[in-house]
Amino acid sequence: MKYLLPLFSVLMGYAIALFLKPQDKKNLKLLLAFSGSFLLSLTVMHLLPEVYHEESHVHEGSHNNPIGLFIMIGILFQIILEFFSKGAEHGHVHGHEEIHHIPWSLFISLCIHALLEGFPVSHHNDLAIGIAIHHLPIAIILTTFFVNAKLRKPAILLFMVTFAVMTPLGTVISQYLPLLNQYYAEISAVVIGILFHISSTIIFEASENHKFNTAKVSMIVLGILLAYLL
Repeated sequence: MKYLLPLFSVLMGYAIALFLKPQDKKNLKLLLAFSGSFLLSLTVMHLLPEVYHEESHVHEGSHNNPIGLFIMIGILFQIILEFFSKGAEHGHVHGHEEIHHIPWSLFISLCIHALLEGFPVSHHNDLAIGIAIHHLPIAIILTTFFVNAKLRKPAILLFMVTFAVMTPLGTVISQYLPLLNQYYAEISAVVIGILFHISSTIIFEASENHKFNTAKVSMIVLGILLAYLL
């Protein structure tokens, strides 16, 4: 299940955008708000405490715990990735001109992002649910953007299938490469930083012009409660 959920969520988003052609951006923004809240809550409530707990045994009695540094590296790394992806990880795609080939900078940065997200899933099955919910609206938005930009359908399919495979691939690599397991806490801390940046950005952007929106706040609260109950 931890392999299939992130995979199917992207493929489902691709199919929804291609065949149902959703036009209501408000519903997508609500889904994004929920996904950002749920993902951030899972990270804070489940992933973060475990990483600090594991690392505290290694650096017991020391104030020089490097986990915080790796989290900040993850945040910085995601900021760098977004120079190339233009914020597609949290639902931002810009431009109205036609494109005739796969945008490689967007493709590579999104694949790196999705691959890294899969690493902690081998130890946290619940995180697969959060990533799946996070990827669903992103897949809808990306596919819609590519269709509107007149990108060829085989290229769109290649892009989305590769994107879908990346997170399960990260989980497989993390689970079956002993070398990576030795650095599980550090790698997870980098991913925590990435998830912090993305999910908090989604939540902050959910309130347009900093206006109170009951529906979006309700979705954010629902995401927090669901993560707490898992």
